Amino acid sequence: MAQHAPPARGARLGRAAGARTGSGSTESTVNGVVLLLPGASRFSPGPVRPLARALARAGGAEGLVTHMVIHGGDAAREEQAGWAADEAVRRYGDVPVCLAGYDAGGLAALRAAGHGAVNSVVVIAPCLDAAAADGTPEPVKQLSGRQVLIVHGTNDARSDPEASFRLAARAKKANRSTCRFEVHSDGHGLREHQPEVVALAVDFILGAVASGRYSRPVTDALAAPPPLGLRMPLASGFGRSLRR
Repeated sequence: MAQHAPPARGARLGRAAGARTGSGSTESTVNGVVLLLPGASRFSPGPVRPLARALARAGGAEGLVTHMVIHGGDAAREEQAGWAADEAVRRYGDVPVCLAGYDAGGLAALRAAGHGAVNSVVVIAPCLDAAAADGTPEPVKQLSGRQVLIVHGTNDARSDPEASFRLAARAKKANRSTCRFEVHSDGHGLREHQPEVVALAVDFILGAVASGRYSRPVTDALAAPPPLGLRMPLASGFGRSLRR
């Protein structure tokens, strides 16, 4: 497997949370790894840290380990995400990896999704506007064979939600396992409905990486033809009474 940027170029993994892991060794309890890719600004953290805490609670019993990917240096974020996936394989062996990113981390998750260990991608309020400034469509071929969830607030003034819809529509043509949820009346940070966004992401990640089962809304979104499955409204209170 090709190696990506080494830690000296800036990336490192934060402390493991979730399933128990031994010091310097691989434990049989680790069945999957979630790599969380934060946004570009520490002043706008979005739902990444609450998602990390929720995954640590919900994923431990499923054998999931979660790491925050801590960025630094001058390497591109998608290169650092690729290195993080390599590092997850080195530490835990041949287990599925989910890339879950917000803002600039969402764009990095999309671009690094072609890594051989990645089986799923969660993209929250991705910053696609600057990436498409030259008129070149963001690639989607690397999403083939992955489970893909995109979440976007309809009132996002920083990153156009229609850009993520158009990307999802192109991705859906090559990969039926793509869905997108809209968070009505919420902005870029998804503060108004953060519990629902976190619950949705946890449900999707557990289904994609561990159990193979999703809640009914996610199952319906994956099965629905476009545009229905790409404009699914995230219901208020999602997560309070899920039946898996």
